[in-house]
Amino acid sequence: MADNYPHVILFPFLAQGHINPFLSLATHLHSQHPSLTITLVSTPLNIQSIRSSLPPTSSLRLHSLPFSPADFGLPAYAESIAALSFHQFLTFFNASDSLLPAFEDFVADIAGKAIAPVCIITDIFFAWTVDVARKHKVYHSAFNTSSAYGSAIFCSLWTHLPHRNTTSDEFSLSDHPEVVIHRSQLTNHLLNADGNDGWSAALRPRLSAWYESDSMLVNTVEEFESTGLNMLRKTLGIPVWPIGPLTSISSSSEHDNEIITWLDSQKPASVLYISFGSQNTIQAHQMMELAMGLDLSNRPFIWVIRPPEGFDKKGEFRAEWLPPGFEERIKREKRGILVHGWAPQATILAHESLGAFLSHCGWNSLLESLCCGIPIIAWPLSADQLYNAKMMAEEWGLCVEVARGKLAKLKKEKVVEVVEIVMGENERGKEVKRRAMEIKESMSMAWKEGSEGSSSKGLREFLEAAGLLV
Repeated sequence: MADNYPHVILFPFLAQGHINPFLSLATHLHSQHPSLTITLVSTPLNIQSIRSSLPPTSSLRLHSLPFSPADFGLPAYAESIAALSFHQFLTFFNASDSLLPAFEDFVADIAGKAIAPVCIITDIFFAWTVDVARKHKVYHSAFNTSSAYGSAIFCSLWTHLPHRNTTSDEFSLSDHPEVVIHRSQLTNHLLNADGNDGWSAALRPRLSAWYESDSMLVNTVEEFESTGLNMLRKTLGIPVWPIGPLTSISSSSEHDNEIITWLDSQKPASVLYISFGSQNTIQAHQMMELAMGLDLSNRPFIWVIRPPEGFDKKGEFRAEWLPPGFEERIKREKRGILVHGWAPQATILAHESLGAFLSHCGWNSLLESLCCGIPIIAWPLSADQLYNAKMMAEEWGLCVEVARGKLAKLKKEKVVEVVEIVMGENERGKEVKRRAMEIKESMSMAWKEGSEGSSSKGLREFLEAAGLLV
């Protein structure tokens, strides 16, 4: 019976960018320790989507927790944050707390029948599950799907609200005084937070729960993020193990084949890839300036594009949001592709014709890019993206910022300037490319078998601490 074997319960936050690393973690756990029973829990629609994406031979168990978004004034289908606009995010965060009773019932059932150890690994936004672990005497680990550096800063800012104690544009963090933050690196809801606002009420209890977990796993690499990992270790006072990079594997379709065929026709390291992730878009005037900048740069590009901020992200795209005849012209000249919808990002980034990635600096996107040695043009929009870009630029010299924040006043001339810096044959561009290739090497070594791979070592130490290697 499976109850005789160690059981790992995975509980990702309800967002694709969180679910994917959990699925990758499940794959690593099973490949290295086939005797483990692994169950991923989520809501019905998410479980349905995950099940359809798994290979028939997958040993991953799936368990559905009842969830009723409509009870909180959200659309009935909104079981993922991707289905919502930003103004609904706070409500969704609070609604996700309603999963607690069903999750506890499931853990109680597993723990009550188990002969071997049970461990729950939950998303950092579900760190409140530590109380469930304590009640049922099972090991608890929070899994951080973001960067260590970005998370440490995000936690410090929301916990202490240091910007409220100064009128200066720059200030140091309370628990990391060596880190200096600029006000432009604060989102509006953080800038306006006073500790009694809705976002503070939602985030602060979640962040404080990190300190109560038995450990934290982070989707990163020790050699790349030693600074951020040490920041988390210093403040949390619990073991923090890097177990990355955990990245997605793209599936293919006929549409993807068209993209790859086009990429095959381009020169090596010549193509700019542009994507703001699965959640984000930019404003209409920014979209226009970006398009004009791409025209002026005269470099081949792939742009994953959706309707601008304030419009239905899944609605029909209007030609008026771009320069007259833009899409038809770039298609006719074979100089670019606009992807309306999903793109095989991992496959695109791995192609030899890729030269740079204009990114919102979401952590999954950055990891995929770094694993391929692709330099970054940064346009961070919100949350930890702003601090991921800060680390990439200041600590590693891996990227150049073209804009910052959702309200950035982008100019086409700036687009041309930054694209030329990163993709041109200039000294800074060469240095960024060299750095990117160095990091690619450290990423590839992290999962090396035995004691040499830092992430292999991190996962083994976690499994030992959790009592799962029996």
